[in-house]
Amino acid sequence: MKLTTVWLDGLWDRNPGLIQLLGLCPLLAVSNTIDNAIGLGLATLFVMVISNASISLIRHLIDEAIRLPSFVLVIATLTTSAELFMQAFDYPLYQSLGIFVPLIVTNCLILGRAEALARRETLLISTMDGLAQGLGFFFVLVSLGAIREQVSDIIILAALPSGAFIALGMLIAIHQVIQKTLKQFRAITKSDIKGRRVRTTGNIP
Repeated sequence: MKLTTVWLDGLWDRNPGLIQLLGLCPLLAVSNTIDNAIGLGLATLFVMVISNASISLIRHLIDEAIRLPSFVLVIATLTTSAELFMQAFDYPLYQSLGIFVPLIVTNCLILGRAEALARRETLLISTMDGLAQGLGFFFVLVSLGAIREQVSDIIILAALPSGAFIALGMLIAIHQVIQKTLKQFRAITKSDIKGRRVRTTGNIP
């Protein structure tokens, strides 16, 4: 797998929050303020990157029959580390996030990437995949937090759970429109290039 594909998949083409729709529980529940979104986003990013790298390193040592419990153990260890770090350096944020910090261990995005990619790919690819997927999730989470926090001053619905669904739906719609526009632009560009090649070839005696 190419690094460019890994980055495009994580940040745009297969963004975990907008395309794969993974980790929606924390994505919707914690995005009421931008501070909460940044805190949980960074914690998830940390666990995502280090777990992918760790699982890639030890993949040849894990028996196939116990791979999933082993992956969960790695993720749980890293989640506990992130939780303790947050307790030590930003306890008010930890209290604000509540149960959603330890629930990182159950985020299907993290276990899914470990199962789908980290146990098969090299350390570099696995680490970059964790970084790309984690950043993709982080950007969606922070975007939701920023939108809901700003709009809630005007529309109280934005601060409610239903507002999270509406805001996420808007982001998904915007992503789809941009994606469709980019596909049309690429198709037109390829057609123009092909036409020029045909005309150039036809002029050759």
